[in-house]
Amino acid sequence: MNQNPEQKARDEIDKLLTASGWIIQDKKKVNLSAGIGIAIREYQTDVGPADYVLFVDKKPVGIIEAKREEEGVKLTVHEDQSVDYATAKLKYINNGPLPFVYESTGEVTRFTDYRDPKPRSRPVFTFHRPETFQKWIKESKTLRGRFHDIPGLPTDGLRDCQIQAITNLEKSFRENRPKALIQMATGSGKTFTAITFIYRLLKFAKAKRILFLVDTKNLGEQAEQEFKRYEPQDDNRLFPELYGVTRLSSAFVPTDSEVYISTIQRLYSILKGTPLDERDEEENPNEGKWQPKEPLPVVYNEKIPMEFFDFVVIDECHRSIYNLWKQVLDYFDAFQIGLTATPDNRTFGYFNQNLVCDYGYQKAVEDGVLVPYNVFEIVTKITQQGAKIDLGEYVGTREKLTRKQFWNTLDEEVEYRAQQLDEKVVNPNQIRLIAKADKDNLPAMFPDRIGPDGKFEVPKMLIFAKSDSHADDIINIVREEFAEENKFCKKITYRSEDPKTVLQQFRNSYYPRVAVTVDMIATGTDIRPLEVLLFMRDVKSRSYYEQMKGRGTRTCSLEELKATGTPAAKYTKDHFVIIDAIGVEKSRKTDSRPLEKKPGLSLKEVLEGIAMGNKDEAMLTTLANRLIRLDKQINEKEKLAFAEKAGGLTLNQVVKQLLHAYDPDTLENERLQALAQNPGAAPDVIEAQVKEQHEQIIEQATAVFNDYDLRNYVIDVRKKYDQVIDHINPDELVNIGWVKDNQAEAENLVQDFRTWIETHQTEITALQLFYGQPYGRRELTYKMMKDLVETIKAARPNLAPLNIWRAYEQLEKVNGQPKNELMALVALIRKVSGLDETLTAYDKTVDRNFQEWVFKKQAGTLKFTETQMQWLRMIKDYVANSFRLERDDFDLSPFNAHGGLGKMWQLFGDQTDEIINELNEELAA
Repeated sequence: MNQNPEQKARDEIDKLLTASGWIIQDKKKVNLSAGIGIAIREYQTDVGPADYVLFVDKKPVGIIEAKREEEGVKLTVHEDQSVDYATAKLKYINNGPLPFVYESTGEVTRFTDYRDPKPRSRPVFTFHRPETFQKWIKESKTLRGRFHDIPGLPTDGLRDCQIQAITNLEKSFRENRPKALIQMATGSGKTFTAITFIYRLLKFAKAKRILFLVDTKNLGEQAEQEFKRYEPQDDNRLFPELYGVTRLSSAFVPTDSEVYISTIQRLYSILKGTPLDERDEEENPNEGKWQPKEPLPVVYNEKIPMEFFDFVVIDECHRSIYNLWKQVLDYFDAFQIGLTATPDNRTFGYFNQNLVCDYGYQKAVEDGVLVPYNVFEIVTKITQQGAKIDLGEYVGTREKLTRKQFWNTLDEEVEYRAQQLDEKVVNPNQIRLIAKADKDNLPAMFPDRIGPDGKFEVPKMLIFAKSDSHADDIINIVREEFAEENKFCKKITYRSEDPKTVLQQFRNSYYPRVAVTVDMIATGTDIRPLEVLLFMRDVKSRSYYEQMKGRGTRTCSLEELKATGTPAAKYTKDHFVIIDAIGVEKSRKTDSRPLEKKPGLSLKEVLEGIAMGNKDEAMLTTLANRLIRLDKQINEKEKLAFAEKAGGLTLNQVVKQLLHAYDPDTLENERLQALAQNPGAAPDVIEAQVKEQHEQIIEQATAVFNDYDLRNYVIDVRKKYDQVIDHINPDELVNIGWVKDNQAEAENLVQDFRTWIETHQTEITALQLFYGQPYGRRELTYKMMKDLVETIKAARPNLAPLNIWRAYEQLEKVNGQPKNELMALVALIRKVSGLDETLTAYDKTVDRNFQEWVFKKQAGTLKFTETQMQWLRMIKDYVANSFRLERDDFDLSPFNAHGGLGKMWQLFGDQTDEIINELNEELAA
């Protein structure tokens, strides 16, 4: 029997209320003694019957305004009606206004606590438990009210970026913003910042429980150690002496802690009631292979109700909160704070563009919080081109896991591409050549590392390998080429025998000098004495590459460098070196580019070039990089001498002026100032003033180097600390040397497109349809994409989707060709936002998803007939072109020629609507 929409909604609301611990009663059969929380249907008020009135401890506390499912998209329009009932006089009761108000369809629910300052409704997963209201009513202020009681932040011992992050975050809380994003460069103290604001929320806002969410077990263990070590500024006790800290390692969730640390994988398994193997927590869930057989939606769990946490802090939020895992965050009625060094478009979109701290890598370098880096390239012929083994050659073969070897004669020619190296084919000569080039060039990169015995002391070096098997090959060859013993080079991966001990030794002891890993220490591990990163694997993700580079960015004093295993060091760690043996820098350009733009020029040539008028960005940033390193090497007397010759400016102040001269914010400020001073002026007038102002800033930044004596002083003092790098064996390699930052026109076009997407509110909002909506309620429409194409073409014609598609084709392999601009734009957004690693024509994405859906549906007893399959393929093709199928569309081609909606019902019966809804969701996933 078909229910009317209103009754269906109430039935769903009844289920949610019952699951949340409420007893539902009819208005004629009221018994307020039946339990703590009673929900009475159709309770009479002086403005009419309220759909539900909620009683806690026999007193009315709230109402629910029930609406049919179609009203879910516009629940906010019914808020005034809800308030009328909440402020009405209840029959038989002398009541005041009821504070807790819901509007709900059973599928979508919004909640307002009218005790809050400036009450604002918010979406919630279900209804709060009566015990929660019982506690809230006893509080003199709500959580949102208590935000205004948080005192000013004591700034002693905090960096400027940490002060900015905490201050702006607390302002965001006072404004009742549900999500906030903190961007802080790797190594600038994100976790310490997080613990500081968590402490303040617990102490001053009286937060009940806070979840610290990570995406690997390794990060969870490190976070737990940081909480244990944390001592607040206003208390001499450690954090765990003040508040309970629990790291979840099983399905049991205690209720007596204040801080909970968990992987997102474990929390998902707890909410679903499914078991979890600890190995599933070892890898980032969006890069690993762990997936349940059926990605079923999260359902209500009474042991962890949605209000269990007041705040959720998401570490490395750029990678862990999308797709299946996003449901964990949709579940909790809590403020969300994201922490990341590398946000992308979808991160900004998910956090509603509420960026409370923007502290990137370059700013951290300017402030001396992190060190800059240079890139040294090693290119071999086989790395670049692959190779061929002829028929009849006698070669070794090896089992990948057991490493057992056999010798055979090839019965067919084997040709392998560069991408197949170390997977399909292992070429020890290629690994050996890279290891030898590395060994030969390290002394020139670190000329001060001669030990008491006269031998070169290899700086701490981390090598990123493609796999455990590849790592083993590298270790054996590195030991041979450096003529060293076992302890010189060790493996640190999840599968190594004792990764934690080896990692501790690598961080604090002389041996190992070289560590080889796949990705275990790509994120969250602090290795301050690390000075060289050797990439022998490519990285597809920009943000993941940033995290890997982050291992080398930490500062390290001379005393710490000596104490942690590099006794031959003579100066503070002033930079680190990336040795790129795989083309990783070229395959994925990153936000934090090297400051060294002219590595082939001597310091003298750079200074003289600037003095003679060559003041482009590359020259200024190169000089800034050299001066940053010099500032870390020279003594205080030499720094004072520099300041005297520079008119009182310190080295650090000169560096900031050089970097700010071409900073995008500087340029934008000049433009805004010109517009303000010349309202209504022609564009060429504005551009002329901007250019003049910019030239003045550049001139001011470089003026000190007009002084011949200052230039000579810098050159002379640097001679004490630096030597010329000599590149060797050029004829044995395709290319070797420092990498220059030279972007092709296609890369600029792609970057312009990314920037346009990031900086325009309308487009960011469109991206939120991919990531901002709760799991399973994303709707992409044909009109939306058509409007977006027209907006882009009107504002920036050169960024038309097909132009950007062609640019990508020049840079990397793409999958298929778009049939039109709209389909190209959807594919580009999926690529730019990180949904697709490879740019893929949208119809191919739909085809792939369709195949997976059909396979999943037919995995059991269900088997589609050929006629049914023909209809499903028609729907698939229609969605590929129009992005979404509605019932009315069956009146259009091609469906109308085959019987329209009537035929669809004839073929699929009661499953028709379910199939339409599933295909709309699954095909666009």
